[in-house]
Amino acid sequence: MPRSNRPRGKRPGDDDDEYDISRVLTGRRRTEDKRDGVWNVQPVAAASATKYYTCPSCGLEIAPGTPHTVAWRADGLMGEANDLAARRHWHLHCWKIKP
Repeated sequence: MPRSNRPRGKRPGDDDDEYDISRVLTGRRRTEDKRDGVWNVQPVAAASATKYYTCPSCGLEIAPGTPHTVAWRADGLMGEANDLAARRHWHLHCWKIKP
């Protein structure tokens, strides 16, 4: 019987979650301590950046296709939903120099 070189599909023991392409492109959410509190930070890859935003630090525009950072409070008093709704998009450099 001839051998088949065709892939058989995913095996039950394979774990592809670690190599998920969307996770690689967007990065992982993390928590950072800044002088004014604790922040949730999510990197946005250039391929995922599809809208115009205004950076709250420098006031300049973040154009589509520009990698940047999204940040929102992790320790807000009004609840997680309000903190997420108040998230802001920052230039990478502006977020790094934020005190």
